Amino acid sequence: MTSAVLKFGEARTSSAVGTYRRIVSERPANERELVLAAQGGRREAFSELVRMHERRAYAVARAIVANHEDAEDAVQDAFLHAYRALDRFLPDQAFGAWLHRIVANAALDITRRRKVRDTDELPETVASPFRDPAEGDELRTRLTAALNTLPERQRAVIVLHDVEGFKHSEIGKILNIPEGTARSDLHYARTQLRGVLGEVRREL
Repeated sequence: MTSAVLKFGEARTSSAVGTYRRIVSERPANERELVLAAQGGRREAFSELVRMHERRAYAVARAIVANHEDAEDAVQDAFLHAYRALDRFLPDQAFGAWLHRIVANAALDITRRRKVRDTDELPETVASPFRDPAEGDELRTRLTAALNTLPERQRAVIVLHDVEGFKHSEIGKILNIPEGTARSDLHYARTQLRGVLGEVRREL
């Protein structure tokens, strides 16, 4: 009896392990496989792609639009567009770069549609790289105002580069501008912000 129970237990264990291995082997192992699975109709694969890229997608949108709500709208619009256009995506390309261009376009569309609106304060993650804690809220307020008065492309470039860590070439692809333009926009934006920092320090 005991022997039979043990054999049954071993058989169940072997079956469970085999099932687990089969499930694991069916899971996409990398981004390309996730894309292929999503193109094949597996919605959970696209959901995984969303989870992988949603933070940086939001960062791209937030660098362009004026507030959190518009950034969320842009990201939602972009993921919906990406899902609908997924059959036209070539799996050997970088999915993130393709998605970021869609996000940027969605954010720019929202910006163009809402030129006149109230703006909220930039999130802490955006303001902090330029913030001197000793100078308090005055510097942060001035800096936020300065960022919001930059042309939208230059504001996007400096946030994408100095906050999110994108390279000039990546920013060029996201915003559909030459790499040299991204460099010059970054230089101009930094010059403007340095002027704000200098004025506040002189006043303190």
